[in-house]
Amino acid sequence: MLTEFALAGLGLVILLFAGDILVKGAVNLSLRLGIPALIVSLTIVAFGTSAPELIISINAVLDGVPGLALGNVVGSNTANVLLVLGIPAILSGLHAGSDTRRTYLFMLGGTLVFIALAFAGPFGWWQGLVLLGLLSLVLLDAARSARAHRVAASEAAAAAPVDDDLLEEADPDMPWWRIALYVALGLAGLPLGADLLVDSSVAIATAYGVSETVIGLTLVAVGTSLPELATTVMAAIRKHADVALGNVIGSNMFNLLAIIGISSLVGPIPVDPGILGFDIWVMLAASLVLAPFVFLRWSMGRGVGVAFTVLYAAYIWLLLA
Repeated sequence: MLTEFALAGLGLVILLFAGDILVKGAVNLSLRLGIPALIVSLTIVAFGTSAPELIISINAVLDGVPGLALGNVVGSNTANVLLVLGIPAILSGLHAGSDTRRTYLFMLGGTLVFIALAFAGPFGWWQGLVLLGLLSLVLLDAARSARAHRVAASEAAAAAPVDDDLLEEADPDMPWWRIALYVALGLAGLPLGADLLVDSSVAIATAYGVSETVIGLTLVAVGTSLPELATTVMAAIRKHADVALGNVIGSNMFNLLAIIGISSLVGPIPVDPGILGFDIWVMLAASLVLAPFVFLRWSMGRGVGVAFTVLYAAYIWLLLA
């Protein structure tokens, strides 16, 4: 058991390191490409930090425990909002940056479609295609926004002064090979650290007689949300609210649309009645809680961070009870 605790600690260290360098790489990639950091966080960062959920969900379907895949995604989306935003808000506060209203509405729309499909029955191949089709629309819209931003930036480049608020990791002269190295190491380190941490945590939980359902909604969900937490903590400390909030919104969309979409093509995913009756509504409520921070640009101070974290702790307590 000491070995499992040591592996869990090693996984956490890898996650923190990978989250830090992924934020550096993503911010500088957006700067070199001339697109907002928000767009990069909604694609490269969000997809990279959701890699553990994708790996675990596909393996769960292949191993004959598809219910773990659905519990992992639903639990991770709840953790992404309440825990992944709550802890950074406690540490340094999160202040609204670029407009995230459009992407937030995409996330809410994807959540409602996901809930409707869940009540329609087990997730099969056609439900998977519907979810992947919605993801394609989101990515096409992100690409369109990026192109529009690049055109506007190039037209204003001659007259606009350099932004004095760029942080220390935003280096317009950083070579491409270093940016690629940061992104590659971050994307490789996040699933590696999560795999170590989740495997050791599940082994510890199993040794203490915790059920697989509870493991999926708690330990596995929290463990696979740690890449988002590591990335968001580092983004918050470095005052990159765009990356922090965009990472959570993008990860939640990717979890629902891509992970369940791809996993549904591998095999059918049944929907547990307990998830339909409780957990899926907690996930929706957590998503709706973000509305005033997105539309009214409220800042997430330490009080909000504490409230989010306490709400998540109460949710975990109800699951364990």
